[in-house]
Amino acid sequence: MSRPYDVAVVGAGPAGLSAAVQAAASGLRVALIDAAAQPGGQYWRHYDERRARSSAGGAAAGRRARADGAGHHGWGVFTALRGRLRSLRAAGLVDYLPGLQVYLATGPGPATGPSARARSGAGPGTGVFTLRTTPSAGTPGAGGPAVTAAALILCPGGYDRQLPVPGWDLPGVLTAGGAQALLKGHRTAAGRRAVVGGTGPFLLPVATGLARAGTDVAAVVEANATLGWLRDPAGALSAPAKGVEALQYAALLARHRIPYRTRTVISEIVGEDRVEAVRITRVDRDGRPHGPAEEIRADLVALGWGFTPSIELPLMLGAATREDVDGSLVVSVDAAQRSSVPGVWVAGEATGVGGAALAVQEGRLSALGVARALGRPADPAHVVRLRAAIVRGRRFAAAMHRTYPVPRAWTGWLRDSTLVCRCEEVSYGELRAAHDELGAADPRTLKMLARPGMGWCQGRVCGFATAGIAACLAGRDATADDLRPMATRPLAAPVTLGELAALADEEE
Repeated sequence: MSRPYDVAVVGAGPAGLSAAVQAAASGLRVALIDAAAQPGGQYWRHYDERRARSSAGGAAAGRRARADGAGHHGWGVFTALRGRLRSLRAAGLVDYLPGLQVYLATGPGPATGPSARARSGAGPGTGVFTLRTTPSAGTPGAGGPAVTAAALILCPGGYDRQLPVPGWDLPGVLTAGGAQALLKGHRTAAGRRAVVGGTGPFLLPVATGLARAGTDVAAVVEANATLGWLRDPAGALSAPAKGVEALQYAALLARHRIPYRTRTVISEIVGEDRVEAVRITRVDRDGRPHGPAEEIRADLVALGWGFTPSIELPLMLGAATREDVDGSLVVSVDAAQRSSVPGVWVAGEATGVGGAALAVQEGRLSALGVARALGRPADPAHVVRLRAAIVRGRRFAAAMHRTYPVPRAWTGWLRDSTLVCRCEEVSYGELRAAHDELGAADPRTLKMLARPGMGWCQGRVCGFATAGIAACLAGRDATADDLRPMATRPLAAPVTLGELAALADEEE
């Protein structure tokens, strides 16, 4: 680890995996760091490959491989990338470092070798970045290596965006992605009777996946009307394959007899020690409830309101950000995926949530950009094709976000007793009191006075909601300035005091 790499790629999901493979194929020395034990990210999450190999052979192994691919889109793309990664590792062109989280990114430091080459717009020998790592939860060992590189490609992905609702802290309530992760990674259905609610196309694979696993899916509860696609037909037609996917999911919903309720939200989750039922309510275009609530029995609730990009590392390095169409804070990049920080490229959901196919293309383009900055040749025609595909993918993503927005009036569903920050047990009533009685007019002040976002998750779950509540209490829409304080963190992952002490000793 002492000799700097040409490029360090963080994340082995669709963007990171494609970036690492493309960078190595371009002749760069690559480090691929990933928090998971195997490549694929959240999108291509699958059963533990080591367990599958050790417990089955021959035809049984083939059946397991087919089971891993069931319900996945683009599975062939993943297996091809995984195969290329294995070949490049065997050739010594990629060092794959699974089970490690990057908790601190610094740089550029002094150049220490021939690999510290030109970064975006900079001359040779201008310095290297340092990534400090720690073992992921569940990974044995203490401490992780420090990885240095002349350039970075950050592909940290994202996670389920959540909005609080009365009862969402009961056992049996999961994020939609959490329910799907149990299915993909462990082949386990989280409940016997489920309601899937929120907004966006992601609700469909979650519901149909649960149904295939034997769960009785009582309803998919979608807050918006799907006719929103008609407002941007050009965007909707920018990704024809997505239309085919939608038809496939419609057929699966019909096959499993799953009701699909539009302009409807889960307004309350009911139960004593765990989920027993949900109450659903019709809402208008802005999310204001109207009409009586309907109760549906369930022991599992899967909630998803889109995704929040993970941008701790780009923010740590000083990358510029902007508010995306879906209200997320994302990293600003140019047409080559370069961030505002020289030497740092960003790809995938951190630049705007747009799906796996788009993330793969952005990963490849970012790797070609790094290769060009480090003096390696890049096929101009390939770059042009990738950029055109990315433009189409972004157009489709914008149309999707406009069709499935977070309802503007969602805070009207809350009661004073509803928990907003579950780590610190901060209720909506406490946030209102901090605003009304203590003058907390923005998310940062709200955080300091009422403590949302100061617990174990550091605002990853409640940050978007807190920013939205602060803006609503102030009588305005949330902006990037509201989101930024809830997304910025001094450390990107939990780390032991011993590791921090060792870091301090190094610097003395």
